[in-house]
Amino acid sequence: MQVISSARPEWIFPFTGLQPAQFRRLVRLVAERGGDAIADGRPGRQWALDLPDRVLLVAAYWRTNLTMRQIGPLFGVSHSAAHRVIDTLGPLLALAPVRRRPVDQIAIVDGTLIPTRDHRLAVPSKNYRYSTNLQVAIDASTRLVIAVGDPQPGNRNDTIVYRTSGIDQKLNGRPVMADGGYRGNPGVIIPYRRNRDGSPLPDWKQELNAQHRTVRAQVEHALARLKCWKILRDYRRAASTLTDTASAIAHLHNIALVG
Repeated sequence: MQVISSARPEWIFPFTGLQPAQFRRLVRLVAERGGDAIADGRPGRQWALDLPDRVLLVAAYWRTNLTMRQIGPLFGVSHSAAHRVIDTLGPLLALAPVRRRPVDQIAIVDGTLIPTRDHRLAVPSKNYRYSTNLQVAIDASTRLVIAVGDPQPGNRNDTIVYRTSGIDQKLNGRPVMADGGYRGNPGVIIPYRRNRDGSPLPDWKQELNAQHRTVRAQVEHALARLKCWKILRDYRRAASTLTDTASAIAHLHNIALVG
C-alpha cells in the first residue's frame, strides 16, 4: 500500500519545500530531461510509480535520509526499486549550467564539511568525523546557488579545495568573495588581515572588513538552508554521487527561493 503520493498536495511541501505548482513545473523539467524513460532501459519493464511520485520519492529520501528499506514501503515499492529510482532521477534534478551572466555579477563561495560514509574519499576532519569538503557558490544579489564543486577529502583546507574541486573554473570570469581561508587565490576577494606587528588595522580597512562579513554571511545562510536536507548531514551513499545530490538539492532550494 502506498502511503505517500504526489496526488495529495499536502505531502509535497514537507518533502520538497515547493508549492504544488512549483513541483509540477519541476516534474515537467525532469520529463524533458528523460525522466520518463523505462526503468534500467529494459524493454517492457515499466516503473511501478509514475514520474511525479518518483520525483517525490527522491526528494523525500533526501529530506529525511531514511534508509531504502524505510522509504520504499512508504511509496509502496521495494527497497531495490527505491534505490533504482534515486539512482536514475537524482542526476536529472541537478542544476543546469549557467550559460549567460552579467559581467559584474558577484559570487560568494564557501566550503562545508559533509559527513560521508564512503571512506574511499572521506577522511577524519575537524568535526571529528569522516567527511568531505563541498564547495558551494551563490550569487550575491539573488542568493541563488550557482555552482557546486566536486567533493574533496575533508582534511584539505578551502584554499586548495577551491582549485581542485573545479568550482574555480565554473566561476571563471566573475568577481568572487570568500573568507580569509581562501588566501593564495589571486582572483578571490578576502578581508584584510591583521598587521604582522600586531598593530590595529586602519579604520577604513576595518569598515571594509565589516561590509565584507555582512555580504559573505549570505553563503553561510544558504549552506544552513541546504542542510535542512538531512542527507547532507550524514551521507551514506557513494561519494561519487554527492555532487549530483548537492546540485539537485541546490536546484530545489533555488526554485523555492525564487517563489
